[in-house]
Amino acid sequence: MKLKGIELKGTYKVVYYNTSFEVYDEKGNRSYYEDSYGYWAKWEYDGKGDVIYCEDKGGILVNKRVKELTIEQIEKLLGYKIKIKGE
Repeated sequence: MKLKGIELKGTYKVVYYNTSFEVYDEKGNRSYYEDSYGYWAKWEYDGKGDVIYCEDKGGILVNKRVKELTIEQIEKLLGYKIKIKGE
């Protein structure tokens, strides 16, 4: 199931209030919040429970995700060829 771009896999707890609801993952971390006024926010956590991504209706607030790149992608970003040295 997807909720505002979050792929929900596993067990989640949904808590409903009068004008909002929250979604918590199996570790008790709040993953999503939405209210009836149109505000929403979502969070992602690393294995230690630290926030690595946070976005709300206004945009991305935190992005500490690790991005994996190929050698070709790194070369494109740098604008030149690189060579990997053996250790």
